[in-house]
Amino acid sequence: MEDLSQIQNFKGKYPRQLWYLFFSEMWERFSFYGMRGMLAFFMVDQLKLDEVEANLQYGATQAFVYAFTFIGGLFADKILGYRKSLFWGGLLMIVGSIILAVDPKEFFFIGIGFNIIGTGFFKPNISTIVGRLYKDGDPRTDAGFSLFYAGVNLGALLGGYLCIAIGKRTLFDSYVPQGLEWNIAFGLAAIVMVISLLTFTQTQKSLGPIGISPLLNLAPAKRKTYEYITYGLSIAVIPFIILLVSNSQYTDIFMFIIGPCALAYLAYEMRNFSLAENKKLIAAMVFIFFSIVFWAFFEQSGGSLSLFAANNLNNTVLGMTMDPNGVNNAANSLVVIVFAGLIGILWIWMSKRKIEPNTVVKFGLGFLFLAGGFYVFYYTKFFADANGMTSLDLFTFGWFVITFGELCLSPIGMSIMTKLSPQKTQAVMMGMWFLASAYGQYFAGLLGANIAGASENSTNLEKLNIYADGYKQLGLYALIAGVLLILISPLVKKLMGGVK
Repeated sequence: MEDLSQIQNFKGKYPRQLWYLFFSEMWERFSFYGMRGMLAFFMVDQLKLDEVEANLQYGATQAFVYAFTFIGGLFADKILGYRKSLFWGGLLMIVGSIILAVDPKEFFFIGIGFNIIGTGFFKPNISTIVGRLYKDGDPRTDAGFSLFYAGVNLGALLGGYLCIAIGKRTLFDSYVPQGLEWNIAFGLAAIVMVISLLTFTQTQKSLGPIGISPLLNLAPAKRKTYEYITYGLSIAVIPFIILLVSNSQYTDIFMFIIGPCALAYLAYEMRNFSLAENKKLIAAMVFIFFSIVFWAFFEQSGGSLSLFAANNLNNTVLGMTMDPNGVNNAANSLVVIVFAGLIGILWIWMSKRKIEPNTVVKFGLGFLFLAGGFYVFYYTKFFADANGMTSLDLFTFGWFVITFGELCLSPIGMSIMTKLSPQKTQAVMMGMWFLASAYGQYFAGLLGANIAGASENSTNLEKLNIYADGYKQLGLYALIAGVLLILISPLVKKLMGGVK
């Protein structure tokens, strides 16, 4: 077994272990985004929920996925270690996807319950392992995370397009038996998750001591007991999750409680820190608050935009026939893959000329791009025919614009959390960052439900106009948030106390 210093003293740009993690994460994200891209459409098309309820259920599922990444991260830190967490999470995701593949209509919420807990154990820990491949301060770390991020997006691109297109019979129609399209679409998510887990188990020996149990100081029997209790608890909580997700009013109660509790805990921790440290934590909270707003708008992709794509978009991009839902799920990932590296190079070029915007201004720019994209979605209404069908080309361009917003905001979010938090609260602040995503998803469901609620019993053309006007509102709010962030950037920069 290699020791840690041998792994971290690698030659070249990337450690070889990164490639194994890249493929494991790529297939896991294929599964995750494939599932996510089907949820809202499947609930309306197959479970016959109305669009309001589908948006709320979608928001609830995604909110719990992100809320549980916090809990999954804590259990990994304290009991299981990153590797066992990852394996256990992957196993639960496979079980969830198989349950859905067997009978997606009958077992929908049971399958989703397994997937939520599984993702909670898998998602936060693979990124942590990537970070451990590098020494503190290694300048190659950012390049490593950029490559890893490309793996995430490659998986999201493939899964986001293929699963929904198979389910809707717009792809491989002649090969898929009639009536089994959704079983196969969910089954595909299960198969790729098996590939992800096998990739990890077959290559984990190369990780040396990274991610092994934090309880090696205990007697093996005692350690096993703690691990089995964790496994038992995570299965025991699944029925509770199913209840919460399938009744969106319970989700409201959960979200009302968990946020204030997290804030109270942080305030309690802040008593022990110096004024300078607390100022940095307040700056971190500004980033967290604005990120909730950003994700609430951005995450319309899986909810209201998914239904908009199904009802109101024609099926050609640049003259090629494409499934509009597949495009809605995958366009963002494609733009990230093509442009993420170029944006990184642009920041370096600006930095050398001392004109690189600071982190707060980058966050603000993220909102301006977000606003631009939603204004493009709004403009689709001027290209509609009498049946309320409009241009998929223009819609795709909207995603092109929004993705630049994501590239300004998302990659720096996590690193700024670690830089602004004192050592003792790093896990808590990372949890708060994931919790902010959970709130973003939750509010995304509420916003989508509002837009959908306004369009009940409308013709398709009226529906298009209502959705488009809703996106215009969101564009306006995003614009205000971006301008506000840029205006307060000198103040936040002061609070950050020299952290870049």
